[in-house]
Amino acid sequence: MEIALFQPDIAGNVGTTLRTAACFGVPAHIIEPCGFPFSDSALKRAGMDYAVRANVRRHADWRDFQSWAAAADHRLVLLTTAGATPLPDFAFSSADVLLLGAESSGVPPHVHDTAAARVAIPMQAGFRSLNVAVAAGIALAEALRQTKGFPA
Repeated sequence: MEIALFQPDIAGNVGTTLRTAACFGVPAHIIEPCGFPFSDSALKRAGMDYAVRANVRRHADWRDFQSWAAAADHRLVLLTTAGATPLPDFAFSSADVLLLGAESSGVPPHVHDTAAARVAIPMQAGFRSLNVAVAAGIALAEALRQTKGFPA
């Protein structure tokens, strides 16, 4: 299981997501460009000491990430408010990459269309979306539960 953030806007959300990834031993991917200066010092501030302990791979752009994912035979599972499958009904595989969009705009149509699966986290009516780092944690926990991937 891996997490990927598509052109994230907010350093604090990246730090929180990297902290979550580090705690669960899950690799994380940052698909650039970011909406903030991406540096080790900025990540350390945002994610405390956990972020620098995360297994992070940076991708220069979507094409670079997509080439990596295809070569590694990973299934891209997009977390989206326009998802076709509710999170509790989706069957995860340990080779999945949970893909989350930018806080301000999600992902563009060509990225949405590339995902092998689209998953939505069910919420009460009248709410637009969850914070991206919270959504990453919820989806990762369900994926790890299903695949028995939690650390021992």
